[in-house]
Parts: sequence; C-alpha cells; structure tokens
Amino acid sequence: MTTDLVLIERSGAVATLTLNCPGKGNSIDLPMAQALLDAAVLCDEEEGIRCVVLTGAGRMFCVGGDVSSFAAAGDGLPALITQLTAVLHAAVSRLARMNKPLLTLVNGPAAGAGLSLAALGDIALASTAAHFTMAYTAIGLSPDGGSTWLLPRLIGLRRTQELALTNRRLTADDAAAAGLVTRVVEAEALVAEGQALAATLAAGATGAFGRTRALLTGTFAANLEDQMAAETLAITESGRSAQGREGIAAFMEKRKPVF
Repeated sequence: MTTDLVLIERSGAVATLTLNCPGKGNSIDLPMAQALLDAAVLCDEEEGIRCVVLTGAGRMFCVGGDVSSFAAAGDGLPALITQLTAVLHAAVSRLARMNKPLLTLVNGPAAGAGLSLAALGDIALASTAAHFTMAYTAIGLSPDGGSTWLLPRLIGLRRTQELALTNRRLTADDAAAAGLVTRVVEAEALVAEGQALAATLAAGATGAFGRTRALLTGTFAANLEDQMAAETLAITESGRSAQGREGIAAFMEKRKPVF
C-alpha cells in the first residue's frame, strides 16, 4: 500500500513507513505531516500489524520542517506552523502510544523534527551515514516534534540544552554514546539488520510490548509507589491475556512461545 509522500509496505506482520520526498530531504510540510498521521493511524488500528518501522527514502532520513514553505507563507507563517504542528504532533503521539513497538532506521542525516522522529523509536538504529542536529534556533525557531520531551529523557537535560542552543552536530557514534540512538550499523547493513530485528519484534508478545511502552512513557511523571501500582495493573493484565498464558506455558514446557 502506498501514498505519494509516505510509503507503507507490509511484510507479514511488519509495516515499514518510508518518508518519501528525497528531493527535499524528506522535509515535513503540511501534506507530509498529514500522510505520516494517516500512516500512523493505520498502523495503530490494524491488528495484523505487530511492528512498525520508520525510515527515509534516499540519502536523508528527514531534514525537519520544510523551511521553503515557511518562507512562502509570509505573514501566514504563524497559522501554518499551528496547523503543521497539530498534525505532526498527532502523528508522533500515535506512533509513541500505539500498542506495538516502533523501530527507527536512521539511514542518513536527521535534523529538527527529523531528529525527533529518529529518537522516537523504542529501538533506533543509525547508519554510519547519519548525523543529528536540532537546528531550530539557527533559524530563529524553537523545537517541536516532541524533542523537548524526548531528548531530556534519553540524553539528559544538560546535553539537550547544549544541542538546542548551539545546534552542535552529533555523528552517529556521538548519538549512540549519548543514548540518542540504540546503536550504529554499517550503511550497507542497515536495511537487513532492521528487517531481522523487526521480524523478531513482530513475533513477540505485542500485548506485553504495549504495556511496557506505556509504563516507560509514564515513569518520569510518577513517584515510586504510583509507578509500582501501574506495574501491578499492567502485569496483571498481561497474566490475564492469552499471550501471557502462552508465554508461561512455553517456559514450563521448554519450547518457544507462539504469540
């Protein structure tokens, strides 16, 4: 299944979303944001999809907002930004809160909201060709795309402050060392390694994955006791589920579970 701006490819239970405007660095304008939201909703709602992969077409992962469209908006720029962030943020929220894992394959440079999308993955694999820049303040704007929520949690407030204010570029190795991405993969191996990892995730206990994602998302807003109460509810629901019963039975029978 495809749209013009975001390709949606199915391989079994894995859906791969590819930002598909390589001539503009997969930059995000309003149509691209809407296409990403549509794809995110489809992946969230389709029960047969058990893992989602996000990557970019061509040399770039995503260079962030389409600055040329900002310039063309003239005095209408505030209204355009309001519309664009509303749609983009809805897409980010769907991808972050769906009950299935998200794998990002950062095939090239990621800047602005592209950095946010790269960091959004539960597992983020970065090509050796990737580098990362926040970029917003360099053109007089402040961050969006969830970066001011994601980055302090992933790399700490102090590192985020530096990146946001100085726009220092991180290499793929820098990003992995800081915790922005999970690990670095040779460029020619990125797709194959991503496909293998996505297949493994898709075969896993998706219900437990979804509850784990929700617990981790909420952890910084909760005290210890509230977090443990949420853990109790989640693991109880997991134990009630068919996947939980299958996992325990498989362990006792010394076989591989079928989730």
